[in-house]
Amino acid sequence: MQSDEQEIRQLVDTWMRATKAGDIDTVLGLMADDVVFLVAGQPPMIGRSAFAAAAKAHPGGERPTFEGTSEIQEITVLGEWAFMWTRLSVVVTPPGGAPPMKRAGHTLPVLKKQNGKWVLARDANLLAPVPSQPRGGVISGTARG
Repeated sequence: MQSDEQEIRQLVDTWMRATKAGDIDTVLGLMADDVVFLVAGQPPMIGRSAFAAAAKAHPGGERPTFEGTSEIQEITVLGEWAFMWTRLSVVVTPPGGAPPMKRAGHTLPVLKKQNGKWVLARDANLLAPVPSQPRGGVISGTARG
């Protein structure tokens, strides 16, 4: 039998792979019905149905593509509840040729055991835009070529 920590690591891996593949149904299966997502500058997104609506609301039916990495820094299990601290980096490429958007930072997910499996219950997302580097770059006022 897998340890709780191994199961949580598998949940994160499945979430990342399913997100990249555009498999919203798998992602929805990894969260509690009453999940809450907290993002700076936005109202809380409450409930699995709100996540589903946001994920499926793309004009013309095209969805952005996602690439990302999640580095788990810490997992703490307290009975039927757990929390973890992660370093997350994502690149979202909108459909239609718009430039990719890069965001990186930390998250603080809270998980709970539901019907014998770990699911995401709460998530505080502290991602911020990653500025794109200008071509050639500038270091100390000197152009780099």
